[in-house]
Amino acid sequence: MAKILIVEDEAKIARFLELELKHEGYEVAHASDGRTGLEMALEKDVDLVLLDIMLPGLSGIEVCRRVRMESQVPIIMLTAKDDVTDKVAGLDMGADDYMTKPFAIEELLARIRVTLTRHSGKHQEETSKEELSYGQLVLNTAAHSVSYGGEVLTLTKKEYDLLECLIRNKNIAMSREQLLSKVWGYEYMGDTNVVDVYVRYLRQKIDDKYGIHMIETIRGIGYMIKDETN
Repeated sequence: MAKILIVEDEAKIARFLELELKHEGYEVAHASDGRTGLEMALEKDVDLVLLDIMLPGLSGIEVCRRVRMESQVPIIMLTAKDDVTDKVAGLDMGADDYMTKPFAIEELLARIRVTLTRHSGKHQEETSKEELSYGQLVLNTAAHSVSYGGEVLTLTKKEYDLLECLIRNKNIAMSREQLLSKVWGYEYMGDTNVVDVYVRYLRQKIDDKYGIHMIETIRGIGYMIKDETN
């Protein structure tokens, strides 16, 4: 059975979650502050993290950001505030889902099952795929890492997802709406300009740095990566 890490500083909530999860057959670990939670989340035997946003030491958002720099372990954020800003920040840092307190334990358990199943299937699918490349740019889909000429690049989760989407659809003009749906999800309600912003980030980190022209703007449509000419 999967091992779930609870990062929660409220002792009563943490104890309640621990008992419920153990009753469902999960192995459970607990951290009561952000720094300890970060260290434990990066341990290889953790299968999912329940991460509170309001934590001493490091905030849940910062813990999520740092975990995503090294690991793709599933993360479900827990927040006491029904605040769209918190939800967006957590998802943008790479969280897989979120729950707003107070929540029904049955719903949380269902989301845990769905997230674990989805991650397991995605991991099996990705590990069976070959690396994606564009010239000297190489994406390792299993590790979600990117390198250019052997130099490792630091990309956020959304930057990586957008780059992978464009490369997988090489020679196809992708509209902003299509990219929003594939990268940000169909539930995303923000402005399509976010695509332009992240394309600019990628151009700064790749095109500008290495003197290449990878992502082309298709006027009136969106963006496309064509076959490299070299």
